[in-house]
Amino acid sequence: MIRLFAALPVPEDIADRLEPLCTGLDGARWRDREHFHITLAFFGEISEPVAEALDEEIGEVSCPQLELEIEGVGWFGRKEPHAAFVTVKRTPELEKLAQACGKAATRIGLEKDARPFKPHITLAYLNNTPLEAAMAWSERWQVLRAGPWVADRFHLYESVPRTGKKSVYEAVADYPLGV
Repeated sequence: MIRLFAALPVPEDIADRLEPLCTGLDGARWRDREHFHITLAFFGEISEPVAEALDEEIGEVSCPQLELEIEGVGWFGRKEPHAAFVTVKRTPELEKLAQACGKAATRIGLEKDARPFKPHITLAYLNNTPLEAAMAWSERWQVLRAGPWVADRFHLYESVPRTGKKSVYEAVADYPLGV
């Protein structure tokens, strides 16, 4: 079984802008910059034959290149914060790409992710972070703007667990946009 998700990579210059945010929040386990991505669809644990079928279906997705921008920050877990993120500006093209990835999964029999699509880049997972701390961190960085940049491809990533360490995300398939 392998754990897969479709996502847009984050360019190095944008990662440079995000790294300074990765401090000053109690209970945060900050993600390394190579883990920065914009999740389009999460597929969970699937068998290798299903993963091959998913790769074929996603390979059929046709979408133009996307212009992306960062606009502020936030956290998941309204009263009990569990993740800190930067917000990616929602566009119709980005929505269509995320929907196309989700539809590709349902065509091969995978269940649709129950969580609504919210374009973001996770910076940290939070553990026992006080709501007030998340609010203060968010207020400090809410003015952040970065981009625009053009996304010309997305990937199918595997989340590979490491004993006693953070999981590693490896791009296992590459899909060009705008072709």
